[in-house]
Amino acid sequence: MVARYSWTHVTMRTRLKIDFVSDVSCPWCIIGLRALEQALARSNDVVEATITFQPFELNPDMPAEGQNIMEHVAQKYGATPEQSAATRETIRARAAELGFTMAGSSDSRIYNTFDAHRLLHWAETSGHQAALKNALFEAYFTHGQNPGDHQVLVAAAAAVGLDPVAAGAVLASGQYAEDVRAAEQLWRTRGISAVPAVVINGKYLILGGQPPEAFEKALRAIAAEG
Repeated sequence: MVARYSWTHVTMRTRLKIDFVSDVSCPWCIIGLRALEQALARSNDVVEATITFQPFELNPDMPAEGQNIMEHVAQKYGATPEQSAATRETIRARAAELGFTMAGSSDSRIYNTFDAHRLLHWAETSGHQAALKNALFEAYFTHGQNPGDHQVLVAAAAAVGLDPVAAGAVLASGQYAEDVRAAEQLWRTRGISAVPAVVINGKYLILGGQPPEAFEKALRAIAAEG
């Protein structure tokens, strides 16, 4: 009797640790995240990734009531109303290509996001961080809600399966404030001054809201290095 053997070719996937440094009020961050998620899906034959969301505040001194977006970009960037409107349309179109709805207008507001980052830090401990991050992006950009409002934050937490009572307790107590500030400082000392910043295995940096193709090319190149 002749023994017969069948051989199955197994491709080992490269494990990647991705730190996604971003703010929930940053439109290019949701664009970058959606593009990265699509790129990871396309390249799952060679990479296996875990994403941790790291805090970055675009406007750490923003008061609780926020500021009109037109007024804000004029003060911060010197943009005219026409330039601001054109930028919003570009962002809206890019987001739509990735399946995300941007519903901002000239009446939209910029808000303080520190408490959102505290809640995201808490959500990481139970494996709900990615779901909460996406829920907060949607709350702010699609529904125009204030990501600094505790009711909005608790509702987002509940929507992704987190305990709303526990979420409310975290927000009311000021818990994780020192952790968030320490993380923000850490990434600043590592040279991160703009977001989104995608840091892979603590070694590779991809900046900005890149298209899925650019992310996929980078992921495959990193995987090839092994």
